Amino acid sequence: MRIAIVAGETSGDMLGAGLIKSLKARYPDAEFEGIGGPLMQAQGFKSFVPMERLSVMGLVEVLGRLFELLKVRRDLVKLWKKNPPDVFIGIDAPDFNLSLEQQLREAGIKTAHYVSPSVWAWREKRVFKIAKAVDLMLTLFPFEAKFYEKHQVPVKFVGHHLADKIPFDTPVAPAREDLGLDNKRPVVCLMPGSRSGEVERLGALFLQTAERMLLKRNDLQFIIPAASVERRNQIEAMLAAYTASLPVKVVLGQSHTCMAAADTILLASGTATLEAMLLKKPMVVSYIVAPLTYRILKKLVTQPYISLPNLLAGRELVPEFIQHDATPENLSEALLVRLEDSDAMHQLHETFLFIHRLLKRNADDEAADAISALLNQ
Repeated sequence: MRIAIVAGETSGDMLGAGLIKSLKARYPDAEFEGIGGPLMQAQGFKSFVPMERLSVMGLVEVLGRLFELLKVRRDLVKLWKKNPPDVFIGIDAPDFNLSLEQQLREAGIKTAHYVSPSVWAWREKRVFKIAKAVDLMLTLFPFEAKFYEKHQVPVKFVGHHLADKIPFDTPVAPAREDLGLDNKRPVVCLMPGSRSGEVERLGALFLQTAERMLLKRNDLQFIIPAASVERRNQIEAMLAAYTASLPVKVVLGQSHTCMAAADTILLASGTATLEAMLLKKPMVVSYIVAPLTYRILKKLVTQPYISLPNLLAGRELVPEFIQHDATPENLSEALLVRLEDSDAMHQLHETFLFIHRLLKRNADDEAADAISALLNQ
């Protein structure tokens, strides 16, 4: 049994690792190959190309790497057409994976896609391409499955592995002790993203926000989890160049612990917003992209929200400040409200708990069962 997988970024690597582990329990002799990160490789996965070569965000940003990405995809198609795997699973990275899936499916290879593209938010007509590209869509969220059912695309809602791994209640004190934080002072976690471009666009903004918050609450302490050594060095360089002295602690990794220790979180839009929600943390979401990318997306996006908590609830649970609205004034004011309005934050906690229960489905096994059923068709 050979199972081919392509994952394009850190969140996909986590999903892929869990899926591989569950598939290995069903197919002990299976071989796994394609493109994946360190977590997948730790499960015995053979990666032909470093996963970070696929980790590109934004329409404009992709252009600089377009020829490289097209070559990687051509090489994979050639390889797997010559020596077909039993199934191909594309994990997220839809701009890369959907075309790959369609070419492989046309060659007679069974295909599945894990993590739905945001077709329900923008470019809805992509669902017709998806219908041609995949034998099965695996979705993390229930509203996505309903969309595919409406368009008669085979689909399985599997839940989210983070909802399985994160307990319904996570104590604050042990996390603060692990990080060496003062348990008597409020903690604000700053998370400007895991990519260089994200930190470049949001890092200084988040530090300016911290400075403004300190003008009203001088008892605050801040912590920033860095996704890699490179991001840690990038953030520390920003801090060193910053004029004000800020009570900010930068740690390598440990994003889960940092969020667990926090009273509130300021973070870039992405998977981290789901983790913050599952930890029942009040948060403020922000994002900035290249100006041209923003102008294009503004015309295409039909959903009023970008953060997962708001999308899952179908209403604004957490404030979002995007592009020109992402100012230190707006961000600091919203964060301070979340530190001080205890009644509203209790209601938010209960809503987050309800969504957590909805998403907790043992996703790795659910996804593996769905792939196994596809293999047996």
